[in-house]
Amino acid sequence: MNRDMSYAAVMGRKNEIMKKAIGIDFDAFESGGISFDYERMMREAGYSLEEIQNIQSSTGVGNTPILELKNLTALARKCAPKGKGARIFIKDEACNPSGSFKARRAATAVYHAKKLGYKGVIAATSGNYGAAVASQAAMAGLKCIVVQECYDSRMIGQPEILEKQRACEAYGAEVVQLTVGPELFYSFLCLLEETGYFNASLYTPFGIAGVETLGYELIMQFREKIGRDPDKVVITHAGGGNVTGTARGLIKAGAENVEVVGASVDLSGLHMASDNDFNRKSFTTGHTGFGIPFATWPDRSDVPRNAARPLRYLDRYLTVKQGEVFYITEALSVLEGLERGPAGNTSLTAAFALAQEMDEDQIIVVQETEYTGAGKHPMPQISFAKQNGIEILFGDPDTEIPGQNIVFPNHPSKIKLRDFDLTKAKTSYIRNAINNYGKNVISNQDLEFLAKDTKSNVDFVLSVLTDIGVKVE
Repeated sequence: MNRDMSYAAVMGRKNEIMKKAIGIDFDAFESGGISFDYERMMREAGYSLEEIQNIQSSTGVGNTPILELKNLTALARKCAPKGKGARIFIKDEACNPSGSFKARRAATAVYHAKKLGYKGVIAATSGNYGAAVASQAAMAGLKCIVVQECYDSRMIGQPEILEKQRACEAYGAEVVQLTVGPELFYSFLCLLEETGYFNASLYTPFGIAGVETLGYELIMQFREKIGRDPDKVVITHAGGGNVTGTARGLIKAGAENVEVVGASVDLSGLHMASDNDFNRKSFTTGHTGFGIPFATWPDRSDVPRNAARPLRYLDRYLTVKQGEVFYITEALSVLEGLERGPAGNTSLTAAFALAQEMDEDQIIVVQETEYTGAGKHPMPQISFAKQNGIEILFGDPDTEIPGQNIVFPNHPSKIKLRDFDLTKAKTSYIRNAINNYGKNVISNQDLEFLAKDTKSNVDFVLSVLTDIGVKVE
């Protein structure tokens, strides 16, 4: 009997498809309301921290070095008030087999897929995760399909995305290339149903648990090398898995007093699913187009319940400008001799400015770097921007308007901190939870869950609920 493959029919059976493709019964964790048992879901990912470390080390993932950026620190101190300018470190995740921290997620997901007897894995991503899954699948002898939004309607693709497409194919994956729009998830579901492959989602509990090793490892290395924990860890924030997994690893290492800072490139005003806007941005990940929507509603992902829940862990959320990231990318290369890609340099840009607020004896660490390649370098990105009518300027980055211009700072002191209001994000999340579940009355269990999911308290949640006329039974 032929299945109905219309858009409405496929989307209507998405939960059934997902259950078969992941092997997790998400219903087991549901309460019947807004809340679900998040910690139980994470525990039942099936692997301890030690087991995940062993899984990752078997394919050369993890144990990446900590590097001190002494020259960038010196530059930050020249721009800072006297006595300010924390020591800046990076954890060099570009040393992983596929060149990014995403190898940690992929190693766990591919291992799990093989353990459950799947013949192949599928990932929907335009980023480094596709290359990571393809790399790990090649090692495991599994088939791999990567579904990517590569092009606008004119079939023009961004250099960075095309570089990642090249990397996926180099590792032997089949890359399904799509134009931007709503067909990505539909196509992904169709492939899962057709192939019976494993959904190597970014947002499963074992995928997020794979990133916990990064946070744990970072703390152990600092204690051994420096003799104490860093004061702040800066994490590039997109879909939330990097923040969530790293923060959970910090907690498992007993470093609960380390401040967790998220950072995204400011692409406000550009719609990520817009054909017109698709090629008017120079960053394909680590930007506000993902960072804010996923923070304010994490369950928009390709699994029924997203294990990446950044508002549970963020202490501060900063935005930086495109021109500032390009500047720091160049500075990292010429001052430190390290050529790295844009995602990690987003948080490095925030760390450079943030270090200037901190005392000289304090420590700030950027918890990831990524590989770079032909399409990831600033020059092809800048050339592509010019081809799309984006003006390239030098001056004050605060004058940058996403989609219209890119403003390089004319002095490193022009790189600034811009706080995104986490209280606003938490309020939006609570409102989204109420709206998406159609509730006008919630339970005490839901109330407690919303407080934990926003790293707030019951009184804060009650104040938001009161404003929108929702009661607690």
